Amino acid sequence: MRPLDGITVITLEHAIAAPFCTRQLADLGARVIKVERPGVGDFARAYDGRVRGLASHFVWTNRSKESLTLDVKHAEAVPILHELLKDADVLVQNLAPGASARLGLSYDALKEQYPRLIVCDISGYGADGPYRDKKAYDLLIQSESGFLSITGSPDEPAKAGCSVADIAAGMYAYTNILAALIQRGKTGQGCNIDVSMLESMAEWMSYPLYYAMDGAAPPPRAAASHATIYPYGPFPAGDGKVIMLGLQNEREWAVFCSKVLRQPELATDARFNTNALRSASRKELYELIVGVFAGMTAEQVVERLEDAQIANAHMNDMHDLWEHAQLKARHRWTEVATPAGPVPALLPPGMPNGANGYAPRMDPVPALGQHTDAILAGLGFDAERIARLHAEKAV
Repeated sequence: MRPLDGITVITLEHAIAAPFCTRQLADLGARVIKVERPGVGDFARAYDGRVRGLASHFVWTNRSKESLTLDVKHAEAVPILHELLKDADVLVQNLAPGASARLGLSYDALKEQYPRLIVCDISGYGADGPYRDKKAYDLLIQSESGFLSITGSPDEPAKAGCSVADIAAGMYAYTNILAALIQRGKTGQGCNIDVSMLESMAEWMSYPLYYAMDGAAPPPRAAASHATIYPYGPFPAGDGKVIMLGLQNEREWAVFCSKVLRQPELATDARFNTNALRSASRKELYELIVGVFAGMTAEQVVERLEDAQIANAHMNDMHDLWEHAQLKARHRWTEVATPAGPVPALLPPGMPNGANGYAPRMDPVPALGQHTDAILAGLGFDAERIARLHAEKAV
């Protein structure tokens, strides 16, 4: 038995934040009914065709869901949604600002009729305030939250390589829905969850926020190096490969000098004997380290770092990650079905083991509208009525 078996989630979602949230609810056993626009569906379906003709974002965030096509502007759409809500536990939406309220699907409009319903609204800036109606996409929130100001090289900011603002909002929506389900078990009452992408990213930015408190200078952009700790970042070896390493304290600095650089006298060198001095003398220290590494392959460097118990990592690309030995050794890969055939999929992190463990739900990625007729039939619609809705392009 999975933790959310028996829980039903209705979701009016697109792109990443809400779909990532609801996919994780599905991982735990929830039935997730994804409402999509007839003919086109979630626009993330068309982002690319890299997964055997399917979109990479969509395959990632939409397994284990049922796809119901529904034109929410059609006269029968809202009655259908209310039929679904009668047995639903959670409603999730990340439509354009104000869209769910115009459909009569705000928490205030639903709470008396469905007192146990948990309504989770995901938006760029939240349900009120001067930015409420402002459009928000992942890169824009990365910029608005200050993330770009501390990410990249000294000469140029850089965005995160994945949708970090969407992921942050999706994770806070997911965890707060789980908390709301626990709370409902105690009180019998649903609630409204208002998740803002900006607020999610601002929470993740709290270290640089505090670092720049009271008008102090913010952390500098340091490319792939740490902004305030050194040496902590990428260093090339003699074979052209790059090793990432990180030192955290003075004990590790001394060991690094003696066992890795094999220049123990550097540990007490007045230019480098505190982290602040090392950070201030990055260029000089970088040249010293690279000079030693130039005579070794990356694997030889890693051997020295491991022997010294200095934290390190390979600078992997996506092909390396597909073949990562640790993921294989821990059996993290499985398969999920898609309309284009089976594809590899990572198991969700952190599933319980032992007597109380359970297998996550890893059901297919749905085709657009794949479950429409079955869902409507489950609501009591007969074949003639379903056919009429198709003819009217309501579904």
